[in-house]
Amino acid sequence: MDYLYDGPARARTRLILAHGAGAAMDTPFMNHIAEGVAAAGIRVVRFEFPYMAARRSHGTRRGPDRAAVLTETWQRAVTDHQHAGRLFVGGKSMGGRYASMICDDAQVDGLVCLGYPFHAPGKPDKPRVEHLATLKTPGLIIQGTRDSMGKPEDVEAYTLAKRIKVSWIEDGDHSLKPTKRSGRTHPQALDEAVAAVTGFIGKP
Repeated sequence: MDYLYDGPARARTRLILAHGAGAAMDTPFMNHIAEGVAAAGIRVVRFEFPYMAARRSHGTRRGPDRAAVLTETWQRAVTDHQHAGRLFVGGKSMGGRYASMICDDAQVDGLVCLGYPFHAPGKPDKPRVEHLATLKTPGLIIQGTRDSMGKPEDVEAYTLAKRIKVSWIEDGDHSLKPTKRSGRTHPQALDEAVAAVTGFIGKP
């Protein structure tokens, strides 16, 4: 499995990030988050699920792998980086969702979700949150207030474990991008997300 690294190689704190369902590990969004967190002295690791790796190497365009494959890929990424020091896992949308499914068993130090897909667009009555109610791993979910997969009124109705904190990006969509009328730019919103992540992780 190929990895993309940012930050000091000898850092004792690592954050593994997975991409969302539709875009690779080196999109502007993922680059901004990874580089910003790495600048705080944290080693950031990125990887791609098999379907996305195949798209990169062979141009094969297909949907995400089966849940079992996504889970197994996450478990391998954790195993490959479970050395001395602290380990956090997370990712954008689907990548963060599957990180949340393995984090307790992997016994990592924390979970970071960037735009959690609480439900499919327009289907808040079919949430993807059952496992979040009993999560033991400390978690941070960074969510835009305009996110079609989980707005404040939706999330307030769900039961989340007490160790999960939700940090809201004002006027952000599923990629945390604000509207022009907000007077804020996407990089500014991503900087807010980086600050929230580094604050949650704490001293590297």
